[in-house]
Amino acid sequence: MSTFPARSLPRASIALALLLAVTACQRIGHSAEPAVAIPPPATDEPMAGTDSETAVFAGGCFWGVQGVFQHVKGVSKAVSGYAGGGSGHAHYDDVGSGRTGHAESVQVTFDPHQVTYGQLLQVYFSVAHDPTQFNRQGPDVGSQYRSTIFAMSDAQKNVAAEYIAQLDKSGAYARPIVTTIETGKTFYPAERYHQDYLTLNPTEPYIAINDLPKVENLKRLFPERWREQPVLVSAH
Repeated sequence: MSTFPARSLPRASIALALLLAVTACQRIGHSAEPAVAIPPPATDEPMAGTDSETAVFAGGCFWGVQGVFQHVKGVSKAVSGYAGGGSGHAHYDDVGSGRTGHAESVQVTFDPHQVTYGQLLQVYFSVAHDPTQFNRQGPDVGSQYRSTIFAMSDAQKNVAAEYIAQLDKSGAYARPIVTTIETGKTFYPAERYHQDYLTLNPTEPYIAINDLPKVENLKRLFPERWREQPVLVSAH
């Protein structure tokens, strides 16, 4: 179960939830995972004959990961959800137990002519999360917060595996990358109240402390990828 009370009580009193949020963050002493400037992948996915492709990434709380990719040029949709387990347990309360096999994930729909899969991976490893943290991100702990790439094709799997090897060899991180690659997994959208959460709740302490810095890091490190207006699920 998450050590962050406000996230485990989405319907609780707002005042109580925010109070618990601030207390938990101060007690644990975590803040946003630091961004790391890394090179693009040496090998990228071959250019497809389509203008729409999907990728699924897990890297801790889906609020922040979704918020980052919603600001990337070429992304037409980023949906928070669950991947890694079965359909019968693709619900927030079940996933929060850490026993369903699911990870909080984000399904990214993108135009490979505007942003490549490799470039999305660069954003994922650089600013969306810390790929050296095993089964946790910041204050959230458990396998449901693992760093995992859910490859949608052999090409995505190969690009991701080669990039992980490249980054480990480069010494960009002080610790080894623990990101896993899983294939053949179905993505299940999360409940409506989780969608666009970062945009709709920018002053919530959890978002302000853990997630908004990631969006700022995207703007700072990838100005050519940055889009000021996020593409929201509610707009579709």
